[in-house]
Amino acid sequence: MTDRRKFIGNSSRLLAGAALAAQLPSVMHAGTKSVAPSDKIRIALIGARSMGWGNLENAMKQPGVEVAAICDIDSQILNDRVGEVEKKMGKKPAAYKDFRKLLDDKSIDAVIIGTPDHWHCLTTVYACQAGKDVYVEKPLANSISECDAMVKATRKYKRIVQVGQQQRSGPYFKEAIDLIKAGKIGKLRKVQVWGNFNYGIGAPVVPDEPVPANVDFDMWLGPAPKRSFNRNRFHGNWRMFWDYGGGLVTDWGVHLLDMALWAKDIKVLPKSVQSAGGNFSFPNNAHETFDTLSVIYQLEDYLITWENVAGTEKGPFGRNYGLCFIGDDASLVINRESWELIPETADGKNKVPAVPGGKGEDSHEAHMINFLECIKSRKDPNCTIENSRLVALYAHMGNIALRSQSRLAWDGAAGNFGANSAANAFIKPHYRSPWTFPAL
Repeated sequence: MTDRRKFIGNSSRLLAGAALAAQLPSVMHAGTKSVAPSDKIRIALIGARSMGWGNLENAMKQPGVEVAAICDIDSQILNDRVGEVEKKMGKKPAAYKDFRKLLDDKSIDAVIIGTPDHWHCLTTVYACQAGKDVYVEKPLANSISECDAMVKATRKYKRIVQVGQQQRSGPYFKEAIDLIKAGKIGKLRKVQVWGNFNYGIGAPVVPDEPVPANVDFDMWLGPAPKRSFNRNRFHGNWRMFWDYGGGLVTDWGVHLLDMALWAKDIKVLPKSVQSAGGNFSFPNNAHETFDTLSVIYQLEDYLITWENVAGTEKGPFGRNYGLCFIGDDASLVINRESWELIPETADGKNKVPAVPGGKGEDSHEAHMINFLECIKSRKDPNCTIENSRLVALYAHMGNIALRSQSRLAWDGAAGNFGANSAANAFIKPHYRSPWTFPAL
């Protein structure tokens, strides 16, 4: 028992150290590394309010990065971010309210896309066509067809596209996943995934109002249907409306479902998807996406479940979000804060040693570093476009199963749900003129 415990502990530390050394070279040498002008990466940001700005901040920490331009439809946010970059970097970036004009700048090497989900597809495809590499936030897109178009554009134009599923770039989750793959919890048969957050119910209902003077709302809507302006469908709250996002399962679910797929290196879509739930609470809050959702993903010899109860901040094992990998010999419970291994017992004894849990990490910066290094090496990044498509489709299928009130089975050859017309209606969005769906 003692030797086995030492082996597991030493292996974990070695795995974590090797991963850190391999994936964070620029962090380790940032203080001494000088960058020739020819090695500089000129980067731009499209969508500067939240995660896009956080990603740009991580890029600005790295040697050899120059911020060339920022684009946002909100002139107040745009001007604030331009000023912050000038203060941090000593040089003022160009400012745009139309991302297409930004993409016309041939000196820009790469763009960060931090727009709402319904804009991910067009901005990424146009950026690839313009010869830019892309760091795009998760989920990959707001529909199945848009995900497919982004994969085609990435490969057709030979671009580097990193998707913001940053847990792929840090040693923390990899350490836990490697323990599972090494058989330390026995045969893995099921993963329970959950995410319970108060913000999933949206904000209290308010009436429509005039568009703020600093906002180009028509551009914000883009290919989505024409709507009146309401603050509850705008900054920070758009995720809870189908035209722009998919609720908790596409916002948090892609991060966590990604880990469930990684544990068994799943590369295929589920054999079937079934969902139950609805909007059961908080009728005075503005949201369309489901406040209560349970999804079952059936694979060949593996079961994944997703659950969210929006408006609550409690969950299994005292965690409001996380995963429980259930094996024959133990369960491994994990979220970004920590993980723990809970052994099964037989004859009053643990089937496997109780491994000390790991402490969490923030891998956003490591993920950005990986992207910047892949721009130079032209190697695929840690979160490939194909992996992000797969995970996004799992999340979207969870929603589609409930929206169509049907059990889903994907027909890979046809690229649809077979004769299930109710489900097929959700595969591809109808773009509002003058925007057109990418033809690739």
